[in-house]
Amino acid sequence: MQYLIRVLSGLTILAVAALAWSADLEKGLAAYDVGDYETSLAECQPLADAGDPAAQFCVGRLYANGFGVTMDDALALQWYGAAAAQGHSEAQFNLAVFTENGWGVAMDSVEATKWYRLAAGQGFVQAQSTLAKNFQFGRGVDKDFVEAYKWYAVADQGGDFAAQTGLDEVAAEISPEQLAEAK
Repeated sequence: MQYLIRVLSGLTILAVAALAWSADLEKGLAAYDVGDYETSLAECQPLADAGDPAAQFCVGRLYANGFGVTMDDALALQWYGAAAAQGHSEAQFNLAVFTENGWGVAMDSVEATKWYRLAAGQGFVQAQSTLAKNFQFGRGVDKDFVEAYKWYAVADQGGDFAAQTGLDEVAAEISPEQLAEAK
């Protein structure tokens, strides 16, 4: 009996691997970009099941938006979470947005800020700007204008067009010493 279970387990693993090897991530992502969500899912799902973080993020986006599938926040969170745990910065950002807004999960600004911080640390500009706002307004972290200024400056260097406004707002709230520290 144990032998049969091992053989069946091995065959299942081989079948999943074969599906993943026949799938094409670039084709799946390109299909998503042009709105061919059926092809996107067909190409990305086997790779997501096999643990590819970019494919997991793609499948998460499909479920988050209801593109080619029924919108399902729980499945979107599952796929974003899997990709985020592997360091996918955009998945970390989206997981933060879901958590901050309570989409499919209890609202939790502290947990959301944790994910924003991880994505921001990897250079994801939207996360940097959002993290700056969280420090500016005390969402999920203690209000800290010096940290807010630092993250707005990083986001500004990354090309966030609204970061300059945040820099100006925060600079008006802090002392010259704090501004020097932030810079």
